[in-house]
Amino acid sequence: MIEVEIEDAAWTAALPDAVAVVERAAAATLSGTEGDIVVLLTDDAAVHDLNARFRDRDQPTNVLSFPAAESAAPHLGDLVLAFGVCAAEARTQGKHLADHLTHLTVHGVLHLLGRDHVEDAEAEAMEAEERTLLASLGVADPYRPHDSSLGDA
Repeated sequence: MIEVEIEDAAWTAALPDAVAVVERAAAATLSGTEGDIVVLLTDDAAVHDLNARFRDRDQPTNVLSFPAAESAAPHLGDLVLAFGVCAAEARTQGKHLADHLTHLTVHGVLHLLGRDHVEDAEAEAMEAEERTLLASLGVADPYRPHDSSLGDA
């Protein structure tokens, strides 16, 4: 089960199908994996607070992944995405907001599944997996330069 909660209405104002975008990306990433996740679409302040409390980073970020303890099975964990950071990144990188949200959801779910990008080899493997999943969803390679004229369309 994929549960999406919207805490910041800016998500649906900018992207009316935000829930469907997240559900589609998470389902594609979880394909064949048993388990539940919760995704919270919130604002920068909430993510800033979580980032400071759990990662000792006093700033907002785009997505945070909180893998669940094995004892919480079948719950795999939670994702939290910050609207302001995500929208600004999409605009700066010349990506559609839906595509960026798809990428960040895939990225976050991969973390819940145990993937990481601390070491170079891990990063390359995770990025390759993201590219494959995103291509299957019709989203361009997020690691190549994009046309900045798109704005956050």
